[in-house]
Amino acid sequence: MAEGQCIERFKSQPRLPGFAIPRRYDLFLRPDLSSCKFAGSAQIAVDVVDDTRFLILNAADLDIDGGSVWFRNPSSSKEVRPSEVVLVEDDEILVLQFDEFLPRGSGVLGIGFQGTLNDRMKGFYRSVYEHNGEKKNMAVTQFEPADARRCFPCWDEPAFKATFKMTLEVPSDTIALSNMPVMEEKLDGLVKTLSFQESPIMSTYLVALVIGLFDYVEASTSDGIKVRVYCQVGKSSQGKFALDVAVKTLDLYKKYFAVPYSLPKLDMVAIPDFAAGAMENYGLVTYRETALLFDDRHSAASNRQRVAVVVAHELAHQWFGNLVTMEWWTHLWLNEGFATWVSYLAADSLFPEWKVWTQFLDETTMGLRLDALAESHPIEVDINHASEIDEIFDAISYKKGASVIRMLQSYLGAECFQRSLASYIKKFACSNAKTEDLWAVLEEESGEPVNMLMNSWTKQKGYPVVYAKVNNGNLQLEQTQFLSSGCEGNVQWIVPITLCCGSYASQKKFLLKTKSEKLDVPELFNPENQKISGSVWIKLNVDQTGFYRVKYDDELAAGLRHAIEANQLSPTDRFGVLDDSFALCMACKQTLSSLLSLMASFSEEDEYTVLSQMITISYKVISTAADATPELLADIKQFLINLLWHSAEKLGWDPKSNEGHLDAMLRGELLTSLAELGHDITTKEAVRRFYAFLDDRNTSLLPPDIRKAVYVAVMQTVNSSNKLGYESLLRVYRETDLSQEKGRILSALASSPDPAVVLDALNFLLSSEVRNQDAVFGLAGISKEGRDVAWVWLKENWDHISKTWGSGFLITRFISSIVSPFNSDEKANEIEEFFASRTKPSITRTVKQSIERVRNNAKWVKSIGSEQSLGDIVKELADNKLHPSL
Repeated sequence: MAEGQCIERFKSQPRLPGFAIPRRYDLFLRPDLSSCKFAGSAQIAVDVVDDTRFLILNAADLDIDGGSVWFRNPSSSKEVRPSEVVLVEDDEILVLQFDEFLPRGSGVLGIGFQGTLNDRMKGFYRSVYEHNGEKKNMAVTQFEPADARRCFPCWDEPAFKATFKMTLEVPSDTIALSNMPVMEEKLDGLVKTLSFQESPIMSTYLVALVIGLFDYVEASTSDGIKVRVYCQVGKSSQGKFALDVAVKTLDLYKKYFAVPYSLPKLDMVAIPDFAAGAMENYGLVTYRETALLFDDRHSAASNRQRVAVVVAHELAHQWFGNLVTMEWWTHLWLNEGFATWVSYLAADSLFPEWKVWTQFLDETTMGLRLDALAESHPIEVDINHASEIDEIFDAISYKKGASVIRMLQSYLGAECFQRSLASYIKKFACSNAKTEDLWAVLEEESGEPVNMLMNSWTKQKGYPVVYAKVNNGNLQLEQTQFLSSGCEGNVQWIVPITLCCGSYASQKKFLLKTKSEKLDVPELFNPENQKISGSVWIKLNVDQTGFYRVKYDDELAAGLRHAIEANQLSPTDRFGVLDDSFALCMACKQTLSSLLSLMASFSEEDEYTVLSQMITISYKVISTAADATPELLADIKQFLINLLWHSAEKLGWDPKSNEGHLDAMLRGELLTSLAELGHDITTKEAVRRFYAFLDDRNTSLLPPDIRKAVYVAVMQTVNSSNKLGYESLLRVYRETDLSQEKGRILSALASSPDPAVVLDALNFLLSSEVRNQDAVFGLAGISKEGRDVAWVWLKENWDHISKTWGSGFLITRFISSIVSPFNSDEKANEIEEFFASRTKPSITRTVKQSIERVRNNAKWVKSIGSEQSLGDIVKELADNKLHPSL
């Protein structure tokens, strides 16, 4: 390098320079749980690979003692001290400048530092818990994506893998955990020093520490790996379900990936304050309590499923992410998309009765919704600064990523796909990989043009809608980009098309490589007149394995409605027809009348995932119709109540002996929706059960699966002059120590139709009674009547919200939850103006996406308002009481 190197040249760079490569970190940390400070030192073995007088690494929120920094070459006992030690705060880098060029080859860098256990749930932070009635601090790490630098100076990028040797000095009464088992313990009065085994090679974002008071349960896998679940003292029984799932899942993944779990132990820890759902730290996985603990008496079926899927997701990372790591955050989806997909594979193996592959369509739908925005991003997204990384932990990386993997697996076949993944893991174990590395292995194993096929799905944003119509005896297909604005893009994809005609025994598969294609499908037509045969239907995207939408012409759509009514379509295909129709309606590509008429075909529906989606659609239809056609709102609500009542009445309020997991989940969702739709019978029964519960917490009248529904129903009766229900819910919130119960209550509080009560609920979210991690739960259920007051509240409290949550992804939830539901261009302009002077890289994408949603909603409101025959159709549907017991 030229002599003219200066510190300025290292600023504002997306990546660290590669002058030196870390090989081993020897770390010592001494956290003080009372003062919430920590001190430490690092000795980092590095290879100097270029001529340089600089070492550049990451550091943030640390005090570096310049006098403690030294560099030593093994061939010389002489320590070299830097002439300048500069912390560049904006870029979170530590620049060490030496007077002379450092010798190439191996060397050791020593640094002393101090820091604070922060309250922001990132880096090295404190979490607060109660023990014997006394509040205590535990010390916890959360380093993904780029926060190891807040605990110790390091090369904080995924590609700089190294080994880690950790030593901790902690209070002697605490349990201290790290990635590896303890090798040596020295007790010295009130403190103890723990030396941990050296880790295998891994990235800095996977290093982890937890120090506090815990109970645990343990078990072992078939090959002797010790697995433990740690939780607050007194809650160990709540860890047993996750422990059982973890042990079985490790054995399952060992077989699936054909590579054993690579560490000697696996610890899973429930953390009271935790921003994400969980974090896959190598050998020490950390979780929110709601994602790890399950209480047999007070947790709902949905909580059981969440624990199983999250545990399976994090353990998948031990192979996909930890053993083989993405080279840079551009390839985050390799971690998250695969872990999401594989978690369903594991859950389906362990709990086949849950039908999780049908439920997987919820993941796909979330990906499709976000990716239909012009402000979406490709799966592989350029990252130019660490502050941009948080925003891509979104439905594109997770949901679309998982969905295109499922699409590819469906195209290549399950056996070939599994064999390829095993080869990929073996080839890149203990190193880093890019997306194209995976494609190359899959292409080699399958003989298919995987790279060509998949580049259109990962390197460009969006996805196609395939128009299907009958033309002169042929089936004509044409693709164009689907956008929820109703506009059409000019991008194309290689689309794996699957279709069936009249039955699942007759299927076709091919790649649509051009904009359009004609197919001769003789079995579809009446041979005498080339008209669609009345008893035959055609369904594209069989079982919804493809990441695209389909718009059928009127003739084909009518055939599918008939097939739904005759129960000839699988649940996944019924879901697909319904969801595509809903998306096309929101994009003003078909009328609300046609969507509601299609929904009427589902009057006998009993499949959990399909009904759950119908409920989601109902909420959006009601919200939009209230602005577009307020005079029709009562009739639309009545139609939707008629539609859902059949299943609700069949399930009843009380669990039946030996009923299925899905029935338990469906009961709660149906009753919640009926309460929100204003169904008087449901609300009255819910209120009766709630007050029985207040009198006796052990009553059988309020099982966990219906509590959310009951709490929402109670809040429908609350207003400024009668706040008894609200105050009673707060009392239950304050009494319970179960995080899942607190979450249920928070999600109901803002659903009151009285704006003043909504404001009270929002202010409660900012109080010390609600953990920062949980405040976002209260934003999801804001009533339509509370929208405007929520927006004013967000603006008035923005400085506090930005300061408290602004350094992580949780702040994006405040924006999207409060902003996205609005339905007017005027409001979009107001929101745009407010954030114009308040945006920063970590929220830029979310603000743009939320404003785009508002503008799209406004278009839909106008479209619905212009439908001529909507009133007649709605009245007819509302009057058609299929179920007399209503």
